[in-house]
Amino acid sequence: MTKTKKIHRSESQRDMAEQDKVIRESLSLIKHKFLVMSGKGGVGKTSVAVNLAIALSKKGAKVGLMDVDLHGPDIPRMLGLKGLLEVSADKRMVPMVYSDNLEVVSIECMTKDKDRAIIWRGPLKLHVIRQFISGVRWGKLDYLILDSPPGTGDEPLTVAKTIPDAKAIIVTLPQELSLGDVRKSINFCKTVKMQVFGLIENMSGFVCPHCGKPIDIFGSGGGSRTALAMDIPFLGRIPMDPKMVQSADTGESYMEKFPDSEVTKAYNQVVAKIIEEG
Repeated sequence: MTKTKKIHRSESQRDMAEQDKVIRESLSLIKHKFLVMSGKGGVGKTSVAVNLAIALSKKGAKVGLMDVDLHGPDIPRMLGLKGLLEVSADKRMVPMVYSDNLEVVSIECMTKDKDRAIIWRGPLKLHVIRQFISGVRWGKLDYLILDSPPGTGDEPLTVAKTIPDAKAIIVTLPQELSLGDVRKSINFCKTVKMQVFGLIENMSGFVCPHCGKPIDIFGSGGGSRTALAMDIPFLGRIPMDPKMVQSADTGESYMEKFPDSEVTKAYNQVVAKIIEEG
C-alpha cells in the first residue's frame, strides 16, 4: 500500500470513528427504535409504518419516522409533505414536520426531482442511512420508526449494525406465500441478533360494502399461526379498507379522517401493545 493510500485510509477511519460517536450521541436521546420490515413487497409495510407513527404521535409520544426504503421512498407523499429538508446552523438536517409530535426524514425530501430513480449500491446506502442518524437533528424522541424496503438486503442489515438496540416489527399478509418470506425475515433477525418485537398481519379481512359480510381475500390467521410456530409475539390484524388507498394517494391521514373505523381501532390496539411492552 502506498503512503498516499495509507493516509487516505487513516483519514477515512477517523471520519468513521467521529461519525460513530455522533450516532451514539444521537441514538442516546431516542428511547425506542423499531424497524418495520417485510419478507416481500406488496404487503403494505410502508402504510403500517406510517400509521403506527401517526398513532403513537396521537398518544402524545414524540416520534421520528425515518424512510430508509431508498429506492421507493413513498412516505412524504403519503403524508402530504412537500419541499426539501432545511439545514440548521450547525449544518445538520432538520426533519420535515408533520405534526407537533411527528417528524419525518426521507431521501425524497433531499431530491428536487421526485421521479428520478435512485441507483445506488451497498456502500452508498450504508453512508446515507448513517447520515440519516448522525446528520439529522432528531433531538429527544420517544420512538423512532424506520421503514425498510422488503427483504433482507443492505438497508435492514445497515440498521441492525448501526442501531444495535433496534427491534423488528415484521409485516405479512395472511397467505402462505407471504408467510414463507416472513420466516426468512425472522431468521435474518436471529442471525444479526435483532430482537423481533412482533408480527402484524396486514390486509386481514375485508368487509363487503354491499352485503356487509367479511371476506378473507388473502386467507385468515396465517400471521398468528406463524408467530406461534416461530415463538414471537403476535401484535394484531389490520383489516383492509379501500379508503386507505385513497388517503395515501391524496396525502391525508386515514386515521384522522376515519377515527372510528375498524382499521384505526386495530392500529390503536397494536400501538397499545407497543407502549405497554416497548
